Amino acid sequence: MYETVHYVLAKNGGLMCLGIPGKVLSISEDDDPILKTGRVSFGGSIKEISLAYVPDVKVDDYVIVHAGFALNIIDAEEADQVFLYLRQMGEALYPDDSDSDSSQPRH
Repeated sequence: MYETVHYVLAKNGGLMCLGIPGKVLSISEDDDPILKTGRVSFGGSIKEISLAYVPDVKVDDYVIVHAGFALNIIDAEEADQVFLYLRQMGEALYPDDSDSDSSQPRH
């Protein structure tokens, strides 16, 4: 749902990268921990993500993902808060689209 949101405008007018929360559905172990990957759901859209930076991650954990890499583990409450912030940013950037589905990517 929100994995398509990658950049927002920063206060200085530049672009700022975002990490997006996702839920780990499965983990593919490898002998080399640097090659550890997992299937992560972003509101129903599932992507294969590198888990090399989060060696303690478990199935059903939430992770912050940027550029195909899980960067840290967060709890479900924090993930929900990030989803709320993303919805609010979308509403602030696109106020005339209040009747549209905010879960759809904007072009």
